[in-house]
Amino acid sequence: MEDEKLMEFGFINALFLFLLIPILIFVYHKYNSNKKDSILKFSSIKIIEKAIVKKNTIRKHIPFVLVIVVLSLIIIALANPQTITMGVEKGVNIGIVLDGSESMAASDYKPTRLEAAKNAVNSLVTKINVKNNVGVVLFETGATTISYLTPIKEKTLDSISLIQQGSGATAIGDGLSLGIDMVSSIPDKKRVIILLSDGIQNSGLVTPQQAIQYALINNVQIHTIGIGSEKPVYLRDDIYGEPQYAELDETTLRDVSDSTGGSYFKSLDEETLNQILLDLSSNMEYEKELSTIRDWFIGSAIAFLLLDMYIIYGKYRIVV
Repeated sequence: MEDEKLMEFGFINALFLFLLIPILIFVYHKYNSNKKDSILKFSSIKIIEKAIVKKNTIRKHIPFVLVIVVLSLIIIALANPQTITMGVEKGVNIGIVLDGSESMAASDYKPTRLEAAKNAVNSLVTKINVKNNVGVVLFETGATTISYLTPIKEKTLDSISLIQQGSGATAIGDGLSLGIDMVSSIPDKKRVIILLSDGIQNSGLVTPQQAIQYALINNVQIHTIGIGSEKPVYLRDDIYGEPQYAELDETTLRDVSDSTGGSYFKSLDEETLNQILLDLSSNMEYEKELSTIRDWFIGSAIAFLLLDMYIIYGKYRIVV
């Protein structure tokens, strides 16, 4: 896992209120300077007064210092400070959303892109913790469920082995929406989708942008993997004899992952694809957990305020 920050603020703009503190200090200093000058100006015992003022300088400023402390604590509380930990969920619902369109028949991955993806997904499934559920959705012109959510790996592996190469277009949005429904079907678990695609959305009823909104509503995190190559990959000639090449829409895949709190990865061959899924299998169970500590700052502010009041008004006050 990557190193994480120790604290975040739920409303960081509240920290701009700290700009008020230098102003208050200036006003307080100005007020005390004017007050001292007016006292000494009309006093016939200036030397004695100066001695008393110097003796009590530190003590008399204690209440104001405590007011600044209280104000600082209140400002931090308003910003809603939160500690960050990386916690392990009770389990994860993992949906594999796999592109089975025509372009996945390209042979730059051995033996084909689809078969390489199936092999990589198989490796992922075998490493998934038994407390997690996994299911598989296949999409091309439309989308279909290959394997429903289950903790039984063997069922998922058997279903993956039955996937056949398709000849249709690419309906990324349809695949995602079906995957979101799947991972949302079992409650009280983290919901994660891993999308593997090498194409551009050119079919289906649901757009990737609509799928993003659907994922956000259902609190689903989506990791996307672009199956590409360093060189253009020839598919076939169209009806006019023009060569057609596989195209990878990295912009959309990045948008999907970034918008849902996931990560985007680009695969260039079967080895990098396997490594990407291996890394995901190690990290997907961990997620950032935020715990507010606002009440601690509120409690501290109240304590310092009571101390300030005691110093000013208490029976044994130290400031007179």
